[in-house]
Amino acid sequence: MRRKRETTSRFSSDTRPSCEEYLALADRNEMAITHLFEIHRNEDYLTGSRELANLCGAGIWHGKNFNFAYGNPVKEGEIFLIGTLELGVIETPGHTEESILIVLKDREVSDKPYMVFCGDALLAGDIGRTDFYGQERKAEMAGKIHDSIVKKILALGEGVIVCPAHGAGSLCGGDIADHSFTTAGYERATNPLLALAREEFIARRVTESPYYPPYFRTMEVLNANGPQLLDRIPRPGPLSIPEVVALRKSGCQIVDIRSPTSFAAGHIPHSLSIWRDGLPSFMGWFLDYNEPIVVVDDFNCGLKDVFCHFTRLGYDNLRGYLGGGFPSWSKAAQETDSFATCTAQELKERQEKETVFVLDVRDIKNRRSVGHIPRSHHRYIGELTEHLDEIPRDLPVITYCDGGYKGSLAAGILHANRYRSVTNMLGGMTSWKNTGFWIER
Repeated sequence: MRRKRETTSRFSSDTRPSCEEYLALADRNEMAITHLFEIHRNEDYLTGSRELANLCGAGIWHGKNFNFAYGNPVKEGEIFLIGTLELGVIETPGHTEESILIVLKDREVSDKPYMVFCGDALLAGDIGRTDFYGQERKAEMAGKIHDSIVKKILALGEGVIVCPAHGAGSLCGGDIADHSFTTAGYERATNPLLALAREEFIARRVTESPYYPPYFRTMEVLNANGPQLLDRIPRPGPLSIPEVVALRKSGCQIVDIRSPTSFAAGHIPHSLSIWRDGLPSFMGWFLDYNEPIVVVDDFNCGLKDVFCHFTRLGYDNLRGYLGGGFPSWSKAAQETDSFATCTAQELKERQEKETVFVLDVRDIKNRRSVGHIPRSHHRYIGELTEHLDEIPRDLPVITYCDGGYKGSLAAGILHANRYRSVTNMLGGMTSWKNTGFWIER
């Protein structure tokens, strides 16, 4: 947003719970944060509007078609004035019933819309998912989001800058492009879903079954009621070896954020191998909100950002981290587990010499678009624990993914469930492709 000299207020939409960046930005620009908009009820991360409002005294506004326990409802046509800026509310149901968008105008320049904050309605190269209300309402919600985009967002003008709430990799879309923002005209011209007629779009959406992590339901409840304020949550600190041993005996969840090679070589039994950058996407599939969580890394470096990932998904049961990292555990001669790794060449050799069960744990879209290792089987990593009966126990199992990280998580899960021979292929499909080996499609 361009700063005008006479504009001394600032607004934020779909705020994250770690609010330091918002406060720092406002401070650098000598602004006060006065307006916070919940453009839709987030399912994939914890909203931070209540936290930020507590810190700066801003007001919170949200769509009127959901009974939030905090903030103020708004309806289509309401306008907020901040200096020369005009913020207009438009209701855009479809992703959720109460979804709204905020249209930004700079009245000093023009009365034409300049930018729109549209949440999960229109995404770069994609459209927000419409399955949150169950199979019986898929057609209804698909029709609503199509109408919201075509009749309201695109109608704002070809040059209007579109700021979606999510980028590439988010589970709130199917195939989001890697763009931070886009324009209405660009999406009209290039978005494949907007090339479909309304009935074609609805028919396609009814048949889609996007992945649905179990933590989504928890996010829905927390974001509806208002998340707990962070100053009331104990800060995670270092835990001694005896403390971690005691937590393991009473029941805790251990998340090992080291590399696949380090994890395979040695780890605390029953740990989950979830790398740092994979925490936002994958811990919500596996971690419980009640049992304490312990983080294990190499040398206790850069853990502040790691803790933010847990905060953004509402895990206030993070007890702490293993002081001194995994080396302190092994030096104390504590129990460890390990499993094998292999290269793409070694996997191919084993396929030629013996019967092995090759397990692909990538997203099904990647398997279909990129191709897969011949004679491999598929089960998405997020669904693996619920489908262990599909994996034979009498054969060696070799896991692989895109680059080796999800394969490590899968191998760890199988090993913890007493599969006798488990191997993770390092480098995943990327390595397989670079060898020039045959790829099935």
